[in-house]
Amino acid sequence: MTQKITKSQKARMQNPIIQFFKYLWLNIKIIRIVALGHGGTRKG
Repeated sequence: MTQKITKSQKARMQNPIIQFFKYLWLNIKIIRIVALGHGGTRKG
C-alpha cells in the first residue's frame, strides 16, 4: 500500500499553513501598531 499525495491533499496541507502565516503577519502588524501607539508598554 503506497500512499500517493494528490494535488487536493497537498492543497489541504498547505492551505492551513498559508492561513497561519497570514494570521501571524496580521498579528505582528497589529502588535506593532498597538506598541507604537501606546509607547511599547502594551502588546496585543
